[in-house]
Amino acid sequence: MKVGIVGLPNVGKSTLFNALLKKKVALSANYPFATVEPNIGVVAVPDSRLLTLATLVKNEDKMDSLPPIIPAAVEFVDIAGLVKGASQGEGLGNQFLSHIREVDAIVHVLRDFEDPSVVRAGGSVNPKEDKELIETELQLADIDKVDKLSTKPVLYVLNVSEDEYADKLRDPSLIARDDNIVICAKLEEELADLTEEERLEYLKSVGLEQTGLERLIKAAYKLLGLISFLTAGPKEVKAWTVKNGTNAKDASGVIHTDFIKNFIRAQVVDYDKLIEAGSYAEAKKRGRIRIEGKDYIVQDGDVIEFLIGT
Repeated sequence: MKVGIVGLPNVGKSTLFNALLKKKVALSANYPFATVEPNIGVVAVPDSRLLTLATLVKNEDKMDSLPPIIPAAVEFVDIAGLVKGASQGEGLGNQFLSHIREVDAIVHVLRDFEDPSVVRAGGSVNPKEDKELIETELQLADIDKVDKLSTKPVLYVLNVSEDEYADKLRDPSLIARDDNIVICAKLEEELADLTEEERLEYLKSVGLEQTGLERLIKAAYKLLGLISFLTAGPKEVKAWTVKNGTNAKDASGVIHTDFIKNFIRAQVVDYDKLIEAGSYAEAKKRGRIRIEGKDYIVQDGDVIEFLIGT
């Protein structure tokens, strides 16, 4: 499952992409079409449950160290900037449209900052008009297409200046929308270069619990209609990705395809109830571990052990 980062030239797409990957992968420049071929990167989905679960396993199994932790992941694609007339081949329009057909959801970056050193390009005026421009180009490109690009789920990222970041985060007209995230891509790129301790110290100083990137990654995961079920043991603690609405039998196939045909049942415990109990043994004693069949619909945060035949 891929998420394409789109927008007009010079809105901060590549800066955001670099921050997501915590390294300089995409060329971030103050001129149009710095990105030609799409940059692709796999990003871990932040999930604090994994460390807590690993600590529980370590204590219960009397291990010397935490088991390996493997988070879920989302694939992001930094796509070349689109300009007015892209549906007719203007700029890199043909490449843009071909690349966007290959993604499952869209993160649409809108420029809401002023910087004389970063030129506006491609018809960029303001966030509202820029949003309408790109939506129009996608709709025009859809007219003769069977696969409708403009029906893909979209998350809007308002890229603001560092000076306005705090105020924008408190703006009720922006934060109340599920399809809208306020972020400062330049700041996020700088935060990505800090140590975890320095990053946490900064967040505390400005009254935030998560970086903009963490909010973005989680929102993109949800945008794709994905959830995570968890497995935990001495060998590893891992988040597995499935589509929301997946049943237990099909979910087992994410671990290994053979599990589907040999599925017997699943032992399931809610993450919160497991942590509250403090151990698997105590959760079992309290009757928190349920036996579920193949048609059980897996929920986000389910801690599951599958029983598989031979």
